Amino acid sequence: VQLQASGGGLVQAGGSRRLSCASSGRTFSDYHMGWFRQAPGKEREFVAGINRSGSYIYYADSLKGRFTISRDNAKNTVYLEMNSLKSEDTAVYYCAATQRVIPARTRFEYDYWGQGTQVTVSS
Repeated sequence: VQLQASGGGLVQAGGSRRLSCASSGRTFSDYHMGWFRQAPGKEREFVAGINRSGSYIYYADSLKGRFTISRDNAKNTVYLEMNSLKSEDTAVYYCAATQRVIPARTRFEYDYWGQGTQVTVSS
């Protein structure tokens, strides 16, 4: 499966941004999806995950309440809605796909990755 993330950019602190990740190549609904992020000099960290149907969603504890993951299987797309953004949310955001058991919270549990989209939050 090929993944293409988009929607990044420059946003002011306190603002919102919605990222999208479009899938192609294989049946999107066969895959659980996740979002990760990586700030400069830091490890890639888990943000949110969603199961194939969208009925099971889980988040990194530190981000719960500000970020929302969703998917539209008819559009082969997974989304990440980010609200109340802070400077520490600045990172490259990656979408990823897996067919392994979930919840999957580490990068090693995902087999397919998008190219990443940069989100920069200015204070």
